Amino acid sequence: MDNLDMQTFLMYFSRIATILLVIPIHESAHGLMAKWLGDDTALRQGRISLNPFVHLDPLGTILMIVGGFGWAKPVQVNPLRFKKYRAGFALTALAGPVSNLIFSFLAALAYEIILCFESGKRGLVSLYYEQYNTMSCVLLLLQFLIIVNIGLALFNLIPVPPLDGFNILRAFTPEKFDRWIYQHQREINYTFMIILITINLIPSRYSPLYHASMALYNLVMKSVRWIPNVFG
Repeated sequence: MDNLDMQTFLMYFSRIATILLVIPIHESAHGLMAKWLGDDTALRQGRISLNPFVHLDPLGTILMIVGGFGWAKPVQVNPLRFKKYRAGFALTALAGPVSNLIFSFLAALAYEIILCFESGKRGLVSLYYEQYNTMSCVLLLLQFLIIVNIGLALFNLIPVPPLDGFNILRAFTPEKFDRWIYQHQREINYTFMIILITINLIPSRYSPLYHASMALYNLVMKSVRWIPNVFG
């Protein structure tokens, strides 16, 4: 397997790992937050689970593998059980993207800890020269996991239904906004599909989501870069 094939393989492997490991955490975070706020609907439906197959949406899964951005089956919530309807809905929605950012931070932490060891440093040099061995592959996989999770968090924060960003936005809008959304649901669905197609087709250099993801990636890496200095 040549270098380009190895990079491609690890990129898709990281996306599959995200689907199997991170999507369940993302969706369970929604359910747990709702439960803490008074609604146990997700718990009763078995959606607070690390089993990926109770969360996967066929089309969202395919897009996640192909383009790196996708979605799972929405976690059902009964906001009438929240003490504060709109705030509870927003916090429940926010829990998913936050879980992705936490996972990306932990992956970055693992990346920097590995670089505290001589084998990790050699692996980084090998990665720089695109010479793939076990350690350089681990480092590259961690990089992809960080990027995919950051991208997934930012994608879900787009304020278009059915993404989490829309439910967060609703905490700051009047109820007549909900009625307007309901009346224009078809047009919004078309808009959502156009956004998906655009994200997956336009080159990275023209994608605002890509540039935002890379900016946040650099910020996450800087937040853990001090760790090797602590260990000398």
